[in-house]
Amino acid sequence: MRIVIVGGVAAGMSAASRARRQDPEAQIVVFERGDWISYGACGLPYVLGGDVKDFDALVARTPAQMRARGIGVRLGHEVTGVDSTAATITVQDRVSGQTLTEPYDRLLLATGVSALRPDWAQTDLSGVHFLREIPDGQAIEASLKGARRACVVGAGYIGIEMADALRARGLSVVLLEKAPEVAGRMLDPEYQRLVRAELEQHDVDVRCNTGVVSLTGRDGRVTGVQTEDGLVRADLVIVAVGIQPRTELARAAGVRLGKSGAVAVNARQETNVPGIYSAGDNTECIHRVTRRKVHIPLALSANRMGRVAGVNMAGGDARFPGVAGTGIFKVFELGAARTGLTQTDADTLGLNAVSVDVKSTDHAGYYRDAQPIFVRLTGERGSGRLLGAQLVGCGDSVKRVDVVAALLHRRASVQDLFESDLAYAPPYSGVWDVLLVAADRLSREL
Repeated sequence: MRIVIVGGVAAGMSAASRARRQDPEAQIVVFERGDWISYGACGLPYVLGGDVKDFDALVARTPAQMRARGIGVRLGHEVTGVDSTAATITVQDRVSGQTLTEPYDRLLLATGVSALRPDWAQTDLSGVHFLREIPDGQAIEASLKGARRACVVGAGYIGIEMADALRARGLSVVLLEKAPEVAGRMLDPEYQRLVRAELEQHDVDVRCNTGVVSLTGRDGRVTGVQTEDGLVRADLVIVAVGIQPRTELARAAGVRLGKSGAVAVNARQETNVPGIYSAGDNTECIHRVTRRKVHIPLALSANRMGRVAGVNMAGGDARFPGVAGTGIFKVFELGAARTGLTQTDADTLGLNAVSVDVKSTDHAGYYRDAQPIFVRLTGERGSGRLLGAQLVGCGDSVKRVDVVAALLHRRASVQDLFESDLAYAPPYSGVWDVLLVAADRLSREL
């Protein structure tokens, strides 16, 4: 059995590791177009902000460690074609320029996503950056030398985290967002505004409803961002306007794409082409609440999909259960988290949903350093089904979102949440945790 994996980061290396455990005799080869494998890309803003020592700290497994386990790793090798009839791939060695043809019995496409690059951002000016991979972070680090004014375009996860990181490095920061508020579809407007207030409290100049027209430059270096409302001067520009799944190889192999634009698979991570699997950020999956196919590229789901694909390619039987869309991010002293559906999501889907908001403290109010926490809980009228939650609060208090996420995976009701036996001690929560209070209030509305 020869298992070939395209892509050596989250899904790819998880698949390789699980396949090795499942079949100690299988030949496993990973082709990675870059020079790094098995690293936590989500940590890139924290290296740039000084919270993590260096980029090497993000690496979970080195090529040498993987090879010691009998997994072949070929860095700097880009897969440029797939012949599903002949069961071969075409590979270009990016160093020598040599083109190779490699056979496979099972093929995994773990090609991830690429950053959206608007026309105005396609430039040779130095100081203009995207952030997806370690080399992107290294390039930003180099551009930080001597930079004083930064402009971040896009106020999603990466844009918000980079605004935080750049302020920590002493730069003035303007954050541009085309939509009416920051944090995009992650949160409802009321909770988006809490995130925006935290940004502004830390001297980030947030400008929403602002489109970008072009970049300005001098002597090959960016000098500003021309918006519909005027010029924003900057000597460092971070473009974070979104991502798209890398599906070129899948399309070339005759693999079907879903309505989301990502690769369509079944629960075993199998595509419509026999012998070809797909996993990770380039792949869609089932949403546990809506039962619809979605494309939600997040780290845990990528790793989990990879594990499932690895087991199955090596002759085992595993299933990916889907996602609840659980996400979390940090912005200065604040954390924001969501799982399931927001009220906006539910309205868009035509569900008969209602939400309640509760403001409380993250632990007993009489205990030292109690901080505010805001919770929105959403449920379905009639059925009483729990649909989702949003939390904004200080530090790790918003990790309470995992309680709701776990219940969503069991298709639980709001009453199930209210009846949950949650831990209590004054340093950690009130006797009636804020989630229980929210569930009690929401149950009366359903």
